[in-house]
Amino acid sequence: MTAKRDYYEVLGVPKTASTGEIKSQYRKLALKFHPDRNKSSDAAEHFKEISEAYAVLADSEKRRVYDQHGHAGVDGRYSSEDIFQGASGNFSDMFGGGGFDSIFETFMGGFGGSRRKRGADIIYEATVTLRDILSRKRMEVSLRKNMPCDTCHASGCDPGSTRRRCRECNGRGVVRKARKMGFASFVTETACPRCGGQGDTIERPCRKCEGRGTMIGIKRIKFHLPPGIESGDYTIEGEGEFVPGGANGNLIVRVQVEPHPIFKRDGRNIFYDEEISMADAALGKKVSIPTLDGHVNLTIEPGTQPNTIVTLRGKGVPYHEYGRGDQHVRIVVNVPKKLSRRQRELLKEFEES
Repeated sequence: MTAKRDYYEVLGVPKTASTGEIKSQYRKLALKFHPDRNKSSDAAEHFKEISEAYAVLADSEKRRVYDQHGHAGVDGRYSSEDIFQGASGNFSDMFGGGGFDSIFETFMGGFGGSRRKRGADIIYEATVTLRDILSRKRMEVSLRKNMPCDTCHASGCDPGSTRRRCRECNGRGVVRKARKMGFASFVTETACPRCGGQGDTIERPCRKCEGRGTMIGIKRIKFHLPPGIESGDYTIEGEGEFVPGGANGNLIVRVQVEPHPIFKRDGRNIFYDEEISMADAALGKKVSIPTLDGHVNLTIEPGTQPNTIVTLRGKGVPYHEYGRGDQHVRIVVNVPKKLSRRQRELLKEFEES
């Protein structure tokens, strides 16, 4: 599973950046990573990432949704097609008349019948503990979602019938209309009214799914959360909503790591306070320290000073595929606020000696 990077981080602009600043920065990055100019193996992926970030941040409404709800808000409201199609004006301004078409075709597989639709993402919220993430936590969830019709196998056709190419759009799924305004000609594309943008029509609709090709069903999905995860969104590709003739949406696992009652976490390391008395700090003592793996013995050396940090190697949170962070134990010397007469006498004797 991979978590999406912050759109502002992708473009390298602050959250206060104006639309003009966002456009200027995108232009620089687009020229750098455009696959026609940059032949490195990861150029296309970088270009897609920055173009998606620009498509969202250059649109005031999508930017507002993203600022309030992050990736989950955008992915839950817009498909990839919606994001890029809605930004057509921004890309056309950037690259000229035909620039958007080439970008959109790159990411969505072309216009009309060749364009791949994408199912909606599903958000699943999971709460885990620090102990849960010491290893790959196994998860099993039941999702109620769109699934292929088991009668027509997602074709939408009644058994024995077929789909036919739409006569109105000739299978493209869109119809073009040209109009003149002064000396300029403008061409707009809209979904074909006859086939609804599908590119073909159904001869006889499936009686079970009524031609939709999908039915609501329950799917049990098993997956593992990576060890050492932090709170955030993690993506399981292809486990979202099914859409006939297109790509499945994704399952977005929104993970919340619960705060621990005694440990504080900072990345791969955890912190713990161990309280001891003044006498124990001066004389030394063996104490039992709790860790995520159980208790371990720790020797407090004589003369230990307040706020001394003792590090337990490898007792923190897992990171990467192997290895773990550390647990840092802060020694807190408990100074009593009230003393008995005898205690005061003994401390004065100690001070005088």
